[in-house]
Amino acid sequence: MKRFFGTAALLFAAAATLCGCGMKQPLRTQGAATAMGTVVRLTLYTSDGDEDDIGEIVDLIQEMEEDTLSRRLESSEIYRINQAAGSGEGTLISDELADALERCMELKERCGGAFDPAIGALVKLWDIDGWASGLREGDFFVPDSEKISEALAQGGSEKIRLERKEDGTALFTADGVILDLGAVGKGMALDRVLDSLKDMPDISGACVSVGGSVLTYGEKPDGTKWKIGIADPDDPSVNIGFLSVHGQWCISTSGDYERYVMLDGRRYHHILDPATGYPADSGVRSVTVLTKDGFLSDGLSTACFVLGRQKGMELAQSYGAEVLFVDSDGKITMSQGMKEYFQEAD
Repeated sequence: MKRFFGTAALLFAAAATLCGCGMKQPLRTQGAATAMGTVVRLTLYTSDGDEDDIGEIVDLIQEMEEDTLSRRLESSEIYRINQAAGSGEGTLISDELADALERCMELKERCGGAFDPAIGALVKLWDIDGWASGLREGDFFVPDSEKISEALAQGGSEKIRLERKEDGTALFTADGVILDLGAVGKGMALDRVLDSLKDMPDISGACVSVGGSVLTYGEKPDGTKWKIGIADPDDPSVNIGFLSVHGQWCISTSGDYERYVMLDGRRYHHILDPATGYPADSGVRSVTVLTKDGFLSDGLSTACFVLGRQKGMELAQSYGAEVLFVDSDGKITMSQGMKEYFQEAD
């Protein structure tokens, strides 16, 4: 059963068009659904306009949340790992999650701790997502500094140990550690979708967005570029510009305007700084990363946001990724390579 069709999704298939030689052009199919706590939007160009392709891709994303990434669903690996923290027994995990955790720990090392997959206790304490979505009742309040210090002391990926075995990989976490892969989860979903698209020969082109992370794949029938908007942090309903790309790319944006609450004129957003325990305050409003790898685009956008423009630029370039910053004063700064793809809005 396709869970996709049980959502409040919009789905339609465009009529086929004919080229001058009488050959049928690929059909465009579009859809929208909810997964991983955000909106998933898809545009596919297929030989037959089969709507099941949309459902299969959304199912992949939903399954990643349910089977692997969710902190709240008992069916997920992350949930079981967090429940077993401090037990000393370890938890057998999938190769996909083991590889992701190894990459998380490498990224943490290379960015000096600006990104950390083991700050779930801090994320849970602030629960900006809950407040921003209206799921939390009452008025928002800033956590007590002592509680923030306690949450920081609970975390840290140095308290994680992966042990490769013949029958799989076991993960050991110290007591109190809560894993949260929200900063790379949407990028991981894009990587899974990309692998699936490669096995779907009827799809000649696709654009899939999972919240602030976007995958482009293949080509449009008319040969034009994929055009990805970059929101204005002051007014996210309009774009400051666009990235125009051909073929397969992953684009992720992290910004303080996505999920936040206001208190006494101050914005408290969901991107937390593992060094301070508070929402990152690095002088930037948003960071967009362009690379071929979904995991990296997502993780780097978070790490670069926390680091700020100068150190973030250095980090992105060390990975061979292109990056664009929007500072708190609205100034746009980008890597040299990003200039090839960015076009400022009129």
